[in-house]
Amino acid sequence: MTYTYLILGAGPTGLGAAHRLSELGVRDFLVLEANPYVGGLATSCTDAQGFTWDIGGHVVFSRYDYFNNLLDDLLGPDKLEHQRIARVRMAETWLPYPFQNNIRYLPKELIWECVQGLLQERVPDLHTFRDWITYVFGPGIARLFMLPYNFKVWATPPELMQYSWIGERVSVVDLKGVLENLILGKDDAGWGPNNTFRFPLHGGTGDIFNRLAARISDHVRLNSPVVRVNTQAKTVDLANGQRLNWTYLLNTGPLDLLVRDWIRPEAQELHQAAEALEHNSVFVSGVGVEGLRADPTCWMYFPESNCPFYRVTNFHNYSPHNVARPGQQMGFMSEVSSSRYKAENFSTMQEQVLNGLQATTLMRPEDSVVSTWEIKVDYGYPVPTLGRDKALAVLQPWLEQQDVYSRGRFGGWKYEVANMDHSVMQGVEWAERMVLGHAERTYGLG
Repeated sequence: MTYTYLILGAGPTGLGAAHRLSELGVRDFLVLEANPYVGGLATSCTDAQGFTWDIGGHVVFSRYDYFNNLLDDLLGPDKLEHQRIARVRMAETWLPYPFQNNIRYLPKELIWECVQGLLQERVPDLHTFRDWITYVFGPGIARLFMLPYNFKVWATPPELMQYSWIGERVSVVDLKGVLENLILGKDDAGWGPNNTFRFPLHGGTGDIFNRLAARISDHVRLNSPVVRVNTQAKTVDLANGQRLNWTYLLNTGPLDLLVRDWIRPEAQELHQAAEALEHNSVFVSGVGVEGLRADPTCWMYFPESNCPFYRVTNFHNYSPHNVARPGQQMGFMSEVSSSRYKAENFSTMQEQVLNGLQATTLMRPEDSVVSTWEIKVDYGYPVPTLGRDKALAVLQPWLEQQDVYSRGRFGGWKYEVANMDHSVMQGVEWAERMVLGHAERTYGLG
C-alpha cells in the first residue's frame, strides 16, 4: 500500500495535520498510532472509581484563530472557561503566581533577601539559563524560587540549559512593580497568555482529540507501532510485518528515536546529534478524595523539598465531571520529574505524593482517599539544553532531504513551541506547506 502522506502518531500534531489535509481535499493519507487510543500526551484516562485524569496539567488557550475556531467547532457548548488562579507554596504560606510579583506574602527576612537581590547591580554575562535567572531576578528570588523550581521541573541543572526558549514562558521582574505591590499591599496575578483558559466539560483534554480523530477515523490506524523507516526505499515497516510506502513522511514521535531506532543512518554525525537531545520523564499521580473544600485555585507550584512534585492541579475545578461524584469530591493531579541528573524511584512515588499532599496542606490526615491513579511518562519534556539547537541543525535539514518531516513536542524538540495549540498548528502548517506551498510559521529550522 502506498500513501502520498504517511503520518506517524495520532497526537495533537498528527491529528492536526490529518484534519487539515482532509479540509484541503486530500484523501491519500494515513495516520499510524502505536497505542490503542489517540491523543498522545493529550490523552485522558478514567480510572476504575470513575475519576478522569489528564497526563499532566493541560489547559487550552491560544492566539491562533484557526485553533480557537477548531476548538469551538469540536466542543460546541461542551466546554468551560476559567479565569486562572495559580499559587506558589513557600515558607508554609501561599503566594499568588507569579512568585516574583507577589513576594509580600513571604516572611520579612525573605522579602528583604528578594529586594536586596533586585537592588544589587548585576552584569549581563549570559551563557546559560542559570545566568539568565540570576541576572533577571537577582540572587534572592533565584535562590528561593527560580532555581529550585526549575530544577524540579526540568530535572536538569539550569547551567546545562540555554535561555533562548523563554519568550512568554517565564514572567520577568520589574523592580518598580515589585516595590509598588509590596508597599501598597497589591496582588499581581494576571500575567501570562494562560490567564484565561478553556476545558472540556466531559472526558478531560482527551475529549478534544477523540472528537478530532472521529472526523478522520477512516484514515487513522491504531495499534500500529513502527519498527523501521527506510528513507531510500521510502517504506515503513510495522510490528505486525506489514510494509507501507510513502512519498512524504510526517513524524510526530520522539526525534531521537526516529533517527536512532527507526531510520538508523550510517552517518555517525546523525547518531551523535540524536544522542545530544535530552528529555526528562514525568510521573503523573491522581488522588481522588471524598469531600469538597472551597478553594478556587486551578494549579499550584512547589519549589521546596518537602514534597516530590513541582505542580499540583485541582482537577475537580477544571470540570466537575472530572470526579466520580461531581460537587462532592476532589481530584489532585500531581507531577514529578526524573532524569539522569535527578533520579526518582517511580515505583514508590505514589506514597511520596500522598505524604507531600499532606505536608503542603492540600490534604488532611483525616481525608478519605477513594481513588489513586498513576502513569509513568518516559518522554515528559524536551529539554532545551545548550547543545539542542546544534543537534537540530544537523538532524532536521538531513531529514527534509529525505522527504521526512519531524514536528510536534518531541518530533520538533522545541519546548518553546510545544503547547497544545503549537503542536496542533505545527501539523496544520505542515499540511499547508505540502499542499499549498505555504511557509511554516510555528516551527522553523532557523
